[in-house]
Amino acid sequence: MENSQIDERYMHEALKEAQKAADKDEVPIGAVIVCQNQIIARAHNLTETLNDPTAHAEMQAITSATNYLGGKYLDQCTLYVTVEPCPMCAGALYWAQLGRLVYGAKDPKRGYSLFERTILHPKTAVSFDILKDNCSSLVSNFFTKKR
Repeated sequence: MENSQIDERYMHEALKEAQKAADKDEVPIGAVIVCQNQIIARAHNLTETLNDPTAHAEMQAITSATNYLGGKYLDQCTLYVTVEPCPMCAGALYWAQLGRLVYGAKDPKRGYSLFERTILHPKTAVSFDILKDNCSSLVSNFFTKKR
């Protein structure tokens, strides 16, 4: 299977998580972490459910994956997330030494790339625009309904 097909396959899984968030009236962002071709963590935004501003999909996924692996480093893992991580999440990914980040839609208002690429670990490879239309429309539709 080609890399782009693999990325799309796992991004579809992240989109399923984003839909779970939407079903809970959370901002629909979902994430999965893959290690050795296996999903080891699935997560979605839970900021409203947990009354916790740090309960982003990425943060939930990091906690789940590090618990699964029994260590704090994710250098052999890939995080698939539907929307570009914010600076808080990018900072957490730095400390986890994430091997690869793949995201769908850019976040032109709060994405980490608005600030500096160095928020991520220097060894973290980044790919983006994977199923970007699917990812961005899920968030756009959510906020359109809210207004």
